[in-house]
Amino acid sequence: MIAARYKDHMSQLQTNYESALLSVFDEQPPDGVLLYSGSEQHYYADDRGIAFQANGHFLHWIDVNRPGQMLCIRPGHKPVYYQVVPDDYWYEQDIVSDPAWSDCFEVVRLTSETALIEQIAGNYVFLGNNRALAEALGVPDALSNPQALLACLDYQRAYKTDYELDQLRVANRLALIGHSAARECFLAGGSEYDIHMAYLTTCGILEDETPYTNIVALNEKAAILHYQNKRRQHQGGNRVLLIDAGYRVRGYGSDITRTSVSKDIHPVFDALLAGMESIKDKLVATVRPGLSYVDLHLTALAEIAELLTHVAICRGTASELLEREIVHRFMPHGVGHLLGIQVHDVAGYQQNLRGDILAPPAHSPMLRHTRQCAESMVFTIEPGCYFIPLLLETERQSDRSGTYNWDLIEQLYPLGGIRIEDNVCVTADGAENLTSAT
Repeated sequence: MIAARYKDHMSQLQTNYESALLSVFDEQPPDGVLLYSGSEQHYYADDRGIAFQANGHFLHWIDVNRPGQMLCIRPGHKPVYYQVVPDDYWYEQDIVSDPAWSDCFEVVRLTSETALIEQIAGNYVFLGNNRALAEALGVPDALSNPQALLACLDYQRAYKTDYELDQLRVANRLALIGHSAARECFLAGGSEYDIHMAYLTTCGILEDETPYTNIVALNEKAAILHYQNKRRQHQGGNRVLLIDAGYRVRGYGSDITRTSVSKDIHPVFDALLAGMESIKDKLVATVRPGLSYVDLHLTALAEIAELLTHVAICRGTASELLEREIVHRFMPHGVGHLLGIQVHDVAGYQQNLRGDILAPPAHSPMLRHTRQCAESMVFTIEPGCYFIPLLLETERQSDRSGTYNWDLIEQLYPLGGIRIEDNVCVTADGAENLTSAT
């Protein structure tokens, strides 16, 4: 099953690359595309390597997250994988072939970059971060990461093949097992570090193997959107856990957030959490081909504004909270982003193969996705509601101060905030929730 799906995936990529080359280089198309995985990087004045992450377009073809690898994609030919495995006794260098892709490439095994340069001759586009290598391969500046070609390839990454969807479904299912363990650890009184380790241990992964650094925030830290620490000390009396954590399968990462609360949580926060979960479900049910993702974001803001008035955190009407941009103080990020090989996948603002951009609206500059929903597109839906002093306290001196229920907000500051995030695929007539469907 997986081998057949992978071959279909490869066929679609081959078609995409061939059409992109003809579109961008209509008069004299190059012989093909060289996809470089990337070079190993080191910390300044140190010989310690930085955790490597291969070029997304390279990983789109083959799940080998190793530096120094090269793919040669030529119209009408089987892709060639130049597998560079240095002779080395300091580090493990072997690359294990995945049965899913081993028959799809002509594999040429080499031991050095010099040998790689000797193997390749022709007029190629080079995609990757090593300009010196591109020059050594005879690639002129105009064919090194040409933006017109990247625009075509980036744009198409939003549309997933059946193979890709299979990997994302598994990535969601396995991440949810870790999320369940994290919640149990939280309810048992675990620290942020304990909860983080419970997630990793249950998933059976190392931290570097996650698609992004886990966010594990207790109480007031849940108001820090990309909270990066893992407090080891036990806080005592924990009321809220916000955990944002995913799982990677064959290069494809899930991105799931859950908010859990203790039994003695503040009743308004409890009502707010139930409301946010309902909003997330409503947003997923709204998704369909042709829907503008900007409109989906505006719907999220309207629903959150309605909820804020319902639980008496704000006074007035939902339309007033929207018009005066008060609700934006409670949800300062976008409602989601494209998802795939990269967690925040490429071309979220791109409107066509030419690379035309639609910027996010001025009131929501952090929205990462402005495209229209289309079948097989995958993105996150992650409404949030936070009590961030940095954004709210300045409102006390504004002419909008009377809109806020400051006594209640002060009671909720120690609880941080809420985010609920699922991964969604657009279908022919609606959406498949890859997270809840697993």
